[in-house]
Amino acid sequence: MKPIPVGAVVEIIGGELVKGSPDLLIEHGAYRLKQIKHKRTIFFTNTKIVNWQSLLTFLPLVIVTEWAYRLKEVPDGVTILKVEDMTNAYWKFVEYYRSQFKIPIVTITGTAGKTTTKEMVKHILSSEYEIVATHLSNNSRTELLQNLLRIGETTKAAVFETAVGAPGDVLGAGRYFKPSIGVITNIGSHHLNYCKTQEGYIEAKAEMLQIVGKGTLIINADDANTKKINFRGFQGKIIRFGKSNADFIVSSITYTERGMRFILHHGGKQYVVKMPGYGEHQVYNALAALAVVHEIGVPLQKAIAQLATFRKLNKQLQMLRGINGSLLIDDTWSITTTSLDAALRVLNKLGIGKKKIAVIGTITDLGSWGYSIHKLAGEIIYKHGVDILITVGEHASIMASKAQQLGLDAEIYSFKNNMLARSLLNKIADNNTIILIKGDMYSEAIHELAAQLRRGEELA
Repeated sequence: MKPIPVGAVVEIIGGELVKGSPDLLIEHGAYRLKQIKHKRTIFFTNTKIVNWQSLLTFLPLVIVTEWAYRLKEVPDGVTILKVEDMTNAYWKFVEYYRSQFKIPIVTITGTAGKTTTKEMVKHILSSEYEIVATHLSNNSRTELLQNLLRIGETTKAAVFETAVGAPGDVLGAGRYFKPSIGVITNIGSHHLNYCKTQEGYIEAKAEMLQIVGKGTLIINADDANTKKINFRGFQGKIIRFGKSNADFIVSSITYTERGMRFILHHGGKQYVVKMPGYGEHQVYNALAALAVVHEIGVPLQKAIAQLATFRKLNKQLQMLRGINGSLLIDDTWSITTTSLDAALRVLNKLGIGKKKIAVIGTITDLGSWGYSIHKLAGEIIYKHGVDILITVGEHASIMASKAQQLGLDAEIYSFKNNMLARSLLNKIADNNTIILIKGDMYSEAIHELAAQLRRGEELA
């Protein structure tokens, strides 16, 4: 954070300094008690603090509040700024802080691929710029202020994930970041417990158009649900990536020993791109990232060379040695129907001539849509085919039932816990087996099972 003196904050938020020095420099911000982790934090709160003892470690501390404290009860080292409307004061502070930086800020949303795309953009830009980015997938509403305040005087660009747990989430992020570039990687089916319908989920993702305003929007030209967005009235620039009818066109996608290779067509030129990680979906992530950095000003050839050195994230289609000499694809970062489809494509590409086993966990955050989305997952499994299907979790069994009903030619097992799945895999896995384990980062059973199946170093 760029330090700000208390006296300047008083003017920004229209408050009154009732205790403390106007010269104290503020270096951190928070609006929840648990976010206070450093000294010199400005804390915006409507709650009256009664347990000062818990905050003594973090003094000096600045509190913005509507409460009229009895100053003799307030410890030395606590600065009090009194305001009439704390919420209004908070947003004045946020908007002022954002206004200080005239740098490219990128926000990325999508059902799948946003973390990888963000990490690719960060990796490419970091070769020349000081970059601020969302840490891994810490993209919740509670992280927005912290991410904004990580931008400092030497920051040259920032790239943030913008998650959709409910309608309004992208708009909320936009109020903090005011991005100059927005990306929608794809739109599948997720978080329907809050978005209620598929159309509602698409509309929630489409909030990206509003927060970009007259900036640049980068979208997947091949994604069916993205095509359903109403772009009428959007005043910014649109850049598309895909296999055709796009600004960044991909062709000749091939699997190699260490990742993917493809041809990129842009501006009348062709570029050979090599990158780590497997899957056509990974190619789309790379296209989005290359479009972003090119828009910022990085020459494509330079960006492509930097992309080749990218290290993919753990538990995202990570290839490892598995039990009994098998190959293991650990894809337990998250699970949606979109990412399940991508993972099964990789399993079938890498599993030619091998016994292919898919171990699939429950898809979360679906609410009343749980049954229908798990049935759709079963259809996806049937479409791609495997030799052995193992589901773990009560709702995951819906996938197995649907795939079986459709006529999946495979041995099918459904378990409520990972112990029985582990026992079965010990019996059937050998050195001619490839195992995909696919689940959610919050599923303890799936993560325990993945850890038990890993037997060696990462292979690619």
